[in-house]
Amino acid sequence: MTIAEVVPSLLSGLEVPGADNTLNLPVARRVVLLLVDGLGHELLRAHAEHAPFLSSLPGREISVGFPSSTATSLASIGTGLLSGEHGIVGYTFAVGDEVLNSLTWSRADDRHHDLRKTLVPEVVQPHPTLFERAAAAGVAVSAVAPLFHRGSGLTRAVLRGSWFRGAAGFGDLALGALAAIAEDRSFCYAYHADLDTIGHLYGPGSEEWLLQLEFIDALASRIAARMPPDSLLAVTADHGMITAGERIDFDTEPLLWQGVRVIAGEPRVRYLHTASDEVLDVWREYLGDRADVLARDDAVDAGWFGPISPLAVDRIGDVVVAMKKSAVVVRSQAEPMWTGMRGFHGSRTHQETAIPVLFHVSP
Repeated sequence: MTIAEVVPSLLSGLEVPGADNTLNLPVARRVVLLLVDGLGHELLRAHAEHAPFLSSLPGREISVGFPSSTATSLASIGTGLLSGEHGIVGYTFAVGDEVLNSLTWSRADDRHHDLRKTLVPEVVQPHPTLFERAAAAGVAVSAVAPLFHRGSGLTRAVLRGSWFRGAAGFGDLALGALAAIAEDRSFCYAYHADLDTIGHLYGPGSEEWLLQLEFIDALASRIAARMPPDSLLAVTADHGMITAGERIDFDTEPLLWQGVRVIAGEPRVRYLHTASDEVLDVWREYLGDRADVLARDDAVDAGWFGPISPLAVDRIGDVVVAMKKSAVVVRSQAEPMWTGMRGFHGSRTHQETAIPVLFHVSP
């Protein structure tokens, strides 16, 4: 059971053709899906006392697939496909001659270089979204997310078909979601990012993270308390998170440069586009039991990306590096923002890939 099944399961009660309730979730004609960035299943279970409302809800554990990265998971939410089909294969990945930062839709090494005109979002991710399908079936579809997400490349790529409502904080996110389900046959996707941000900065389970979890719990509780009768609140996430241990710095380790034309991804999963067949063996020997290092074809054959399409193949790179335990591959010069962070995600561990799907039916 994967994140790609969440929205189809919720749309099944809204008479959307082809939407199957494979997760066996409750059905309703008014639905709010609250996605809490970084709310991993293991983290919620370990800190249940800080989220009494969420922890009281029925639900189940599912997987986000690979990589366990925000843009990838949001694309799966929006399309009902896994990364090998929708092609948003990570935080950064190569598209032709560019390396795209999929969150900012800019060059990976220059956030001010907007790529929406040259890498058109609707072309980079061409599959129809579930929101488009629902809207075509007569459902009132809304997305409530931070104000700066309006018209962003990622919003256009994976959330198109929804009417966008910008939110500046907890209050207008909650009220915006509630307003979005005022009419019959309505669906609202609501997104909140701050738990993930706090986790990156201070580490998951830190005092700062726990307090933020308490705020998220209150947010979900307030939304549930104000929802109209016979409506459904579902709560899920896009990934979990680990606290970094050993840091391998690509930028200061010449051995790892040899034969690497382009390095993409993020600290917990790296895509290597290579000019030498030796890169695989060098990285595998250097990282040892700190990573699974596979040739692209082997990672695809192992099912890491789910069903694969030509769209995604070249974006994956020639070598896939999935970090294990708590190790990360940082870039102190090219990606200084990541170097000092404490929390990370992206790889294949249970802590990173397992997420909850919780639900509350208003009486």
